[in-house]
Amino acid sequence: MSKVILSVAPVSAAPHEIIPEEIAKDVYECYQNGASMVHLHVRDKNGALTSDLSLLEETVSKIREMCDIIVEISTGGVSDLTIKERCAPCYADFTEAVSLNVGSVNLGKAVYQNPIEDVRYCVKELTANKKFPETELFELGMVNTLAGLVEEFDFPRPLLLALVFGHEGELPATKSALDHMSGYVREIFPYGDELIWGYTQAGRRDWEMMRYALMKGAGSLRIGFEDSAYLDVDRIVETNAPIVKRAADLVRECNREVASVKEARQMLGL
Repeated sequence: MSKVILSVAPVSAAPHEIIPEEIAKDVYECYQNGASMVHLHVRDKNGALTSDLSLLEETVSKIREMCDIIVEISTGGVSDLTIKERCAPCYADFTEAVSLNVGSVNLGKAVYQNPIEDVRYCVKELTANKKFPETELFELGMVNTLAGLVEEFDFPRPLLLALVFGHEGELPATKSALDHMSGYVREIFPYGDELIWGYTQAGRRDWEMMRYALMKGAGSLRIGFEDSAYLDVDRIVETNAPIVKRAADLVRECNREVASVKEARQMLGL
């Protein structure tokens, strides 16, 4: 059975108070339920994106007191930060992996801006500081952009890709869209075991597409409040742990295995 990395993005993007102790407790419970990676943004106490790492550092420190989950910090998010400010996580010792965005896209009423020179700057900084990139892809053209970047820069292997669906203005969360995107990814990057693609769904309310992604070969799933607080179609939960547990159960239902933190590190070469 092939292993599946469960990545939890525990913090909602909606403005709210950021409390490191609560986030750390939630992440630990997610770890206990099968999460091997945590995806965090650099936020201030009110949840706005910032380049000030102090609150994030406190949060990660509290997480580290309880578990060794892989720490991934985003270099993106819709904001007015400059690319230099967005790259602040690349210089932090506690950052193991970073999410990399390689193109611009409409996300609802917002425009997620990633001009190519900003992208190149980000790739230079993350590679120079030996941070493992997880590339987020919102549209088919971004696959082509990434192919050019892989030729230009020294990307580590395996190539870890997060295929993102469900935001208004980007790929819809449908089987045909996933078939199209995942098929093209495998065509452009015929790397075999050195390619891991994952599935992320904004606004998820059921598990149909998560199940389909696993059956199509997804090597990772991202769940958590950043994308959806729904456990099922009519139930919102108060912490991320039940969502992670349901995702882990789904992996096993699909005759796959949930990767432990140690196994995820081995899969990614961390």
